[in-house]
Amino acid sequence: MRIIIVLIGLSLSIETWCQNFNAPKYSNEFMNIGIGARALGMSNSVITSTNDATSSYWNPGHLTEIDNDIQISLMHSEYFAGIAKFDFGSVAKTIDDKSAFGVSFIRFGVDNIPNTTELIDAQGNVNYDRISYFSAADMAFLLSYGRKIKENWMFGGSAKIIHRKVGDFASAWGFGIDLSSTYYKDSWIFSCVARDITSTFNSWNYQLSDQMIETFTITGNEIPKNGLELTLPRIIFGASKNFEFKKNLSLLVEINTDITTDGQRNVLISGDPFSIDPHLGAEFNINNYVYIRSGIGNIQKTYDLNGKPIVTIQPNIGVGLQIKGITIDYALTDIGDASVALYSNVFSIKINLNPN
Repeated sequence: MRIIIVLIGLSLSIETWCQNFNAPKYSNEFMNIGIGARALGMSNSVITSTNDATSSYWNPGHLTEIDNDIQISLMHSEYFAGIAKFDFGSVAKTIDDKSAFGVSFIRFGVDNIPNTTELIDAQGNVNYDRISYFSAADMAFLLSYGRKIKENWMFGGSAKIIHRKVGDFASAWGFGIDLSSTYYKDSWIFSCVARDITSTFNSWNYQLSDQMIETFTITGNEIPKNGLELTLPRIIFGASKNFEFKKNLSLLVEINTDITTDGQRNVLISGDPFSIDPHLGAEFNINNYVYIRSGIGNIQKTYDLNGKPIVTIQPNIGVGLQIKGITIDYALTDIGDASVALYSNVFSIKINLNPN
């Protein structure tokens, strides 16, 4: 409890201090999409129940729960009909019976984007040979550590380096820290994860040609300038309970609540500067062999065609199969509410090496 109070206090202090800086809403939002088909199938409600290599991202303290000396986790997903690709890879290793560490890499990018800013030359001629292609990619490298303080209490942290790149025109480097704590009480698990607890600093640098600057000016676009961008803290609280049934059947139910500090968002409880976004997930376990998952998240307030306010939700589903140290997970997710129906297929795999 003391750690949770300290994290909240630190977050509030930093949020107040950062008001004088450029702290746009949704900065580094690619880091909040979620990784792993298990988590996405449960609407990202997993900070108390993740116990594998993806803990580097979700809750680094849970790296101590891995039952193998080395574990590898990989994920691939595509969004917007395959235009955007999201990839994740992680390796976790136990140090001793009380500690473990992990190394992770995340990339969310769009490739082969045509650059037409120099399509027209200085004489006003259209020259299609002047079209080039570039990638816009957001990347993150995480180094994580987890340790057990007591048998029912653990903590962890991640240091992350952010690199965002838009072709040869713009790039940014950033650094941030995540902290987490988990407490076990009887059949309940409680967790708190503080992301970007010190705020994540992105330093942007632009390299624009004279032709591009002229094009921006003619088209009325603002010319970007070098500067510092901050990602404000996000506090996530989670609680879960596992219900055991006969014949090796069990049901895990988990609820997580995200508290953002970057201003008013369209979530269930919207405020300024704090907004609260709850989401719920469930996992049905059949003999530690087959897993059936579902979740509800992305709860938003919107309006129907008649202007009547309504609440929309995003349902997710997923399945998992574990065979001899290899776990294959699949999730079917929607990027918005059910009426949009832009579904994405997410696949991930987990491989155990050197069982303890």
